[in-house]
Amino acid sequence: MNFDADVLVIGGGVTGCGILRDLALRGIRGILIDRGDLNSGASGGNHGLLHSGGRYASSDTETAAECRIEGEILKRTAPQAIDACGGLFVAVEGDDEGFIARFAARCAAAGIDCAPLAVDEVRRSEPAISERAIAAYAVPDATVDPFRLTIEQVADARRLADSLFLPHTEVTGFDIDGGRIRAARCRDTRSGEARIIRARQYVNAAGAWSMAVARLAGCDDVRVLWSKGTLVIANTRLTRRVVNRLRTPGDGDILVPGGTVSLLGTTSDTVADLDVIRPTPEEVDRNIEEGSVLIPALAHTRFIRAFAGVRPLLLPTGGDGDGRKASRGFTLFDHVAQGLGNFATIAGGKLTTFRLMAERTGDLVAARLGNREPCRTATEPLPALERSSWTEPGHSARTWFAAKNPADSILCECEMVPKSTVDAVLEMAPGAEPQMPLRAIGVRSRIGKGTCQGSFCAIRVTSHLYDRGTYGGREGLGLMRDFLAERYKGTRPVLWGPQMPQAELAETLHCGLLGLDLIDARGQDGEPR
Repeated sequence: MNFDADVLVIGGGVTGCGILRDLALRGIRGILIDRGDLNSGASGGNHGLLHSGGRYASSDTETAAECRIEGEILKRTAPQAIDACGGLFVAVEGDDEGFIARFAARCAAAGIDCAPLAVDEVRRSEPAISERAIAAYAVPDATVDPFRLTIEQVADARRLADSLFLPHTEVTGFDIDGGRIRAARCRDTRSGEARIIRARQYVNAAGAWSMAVARLAGCDDVRVLWSKGTLVIANTRLTRRVVNRLRTPGDGDILVPGGTVSLLGTTSDTVADLDVIRPTPEEVDRNIEEGSVLIPALAHTRFIRAFAGVRPLLLPTGGDGDGRKASRGFTLFDHVAQGLGNFATIAGGKLTTFRLMAERTGDLVAARLGNREPCRTATEPLPALERSSWTEPGHSARTWFAAKNPADSILCECEMVPKSTVDAVLEMAPGAEPQMPLRAIGVRSRIGKGTCQGSFCAIRVTSHLYDRGTYGGREGLGLMRDFLAERYKGTRPVLWGPQMPQAELAETLHCGLLGLDLIDARGQDGEPR
């Protein structure tokens, strides 16, 4: 199967989606591909924190200022995906007093609003904070829904320029002639079908995989450090605001409220293999041990899941491979010195700075195409779509209660997701496919994200999809097993206390009743799970 476009963008994370929309606003049609689905990499494995820049103020003024500016832009242009809850930096007894004393001045140097607060006042508004707190500052941190952000950018690019998203599409090589890429050779990771995509320009926004993609094009100038970060999810919202430990960045020093839950993280461990990224009990313990110093309730809170993502950090020549020390800045490689005139790689950066990364990339690509339209993403609001609001906690429940339709049964009780939501995702989601996996439906609707982690809703949704004719019998069971196996990777490291009997119930249900342990299920890559 062959496709043609002005630009091929490789990588369906927030940066790739941002580039697709940036180009569409200039009238440039793109094709976006990902070997999995939207947000399969770092964009789907983070805190959901929209940085004020405070975390980097003491070590990297430039990155801190970029975070501040970009955060302000996103609050204006995509408010539907952002909770401007505010943030705190709090120190406890024993923390470095020199670091505390310098913090406000370092924030001021980056232009970040940073107000000192009385500790008693902070503890009255956030009673979960430790009695050992000795200093606190307020900063304009916020939280962001990366799933809604990516979905709406792809949808807007489709509206503006008929751009296209192809999930499960992996680049296997490039046809190069005369210093230009003539075509990208790809394959469908589910069916194995070959795909040829021809474009005038090619953009590598593959995140942690950007170095590998660049090398497929014969470019060796991209050097990326893979820093794995593990986070854990508590089943309650412990604070109203984001709470950061006022110290040099370390494990378990950020607590981010996300709807009705809290996300605690993050570790930082350099890894050498991107194919085996999963949280471990030891990483979970490190987060909780450190986090409990600032938020004591974490020591006895119920955790429902852990997850891990990989930060793609630029590694300068002579770098020592320490993920904590590596810059959170980004670089746009034009690859001209590598002999290619229509290939570019954008690497490094953060979710908070994705728009700026997309702008810089869009400027280069547009200039190469002879397009003089300026970037408009800093001023053009991102249209809020009803079909993408299912990612918001509680939205499905409110919609279901308002409709009062007894025939619209609930499929996911934890997140109150009814049949109508799943149907809407299948029929209207950008990148919709004939047989959308449960994970893709979950990204767009929140199924599987509650306390039971898919134990019950996976069965109900699969049954509903079978009734609709979307899934076949044995095939549907295999897809359900893939989904549950992926969720188990996150529940396994937190199996103690109340979560243990929950897991035992799920095992009894899935093995004793459905026999999922006997199914020869195969994942998207064709390998047995």
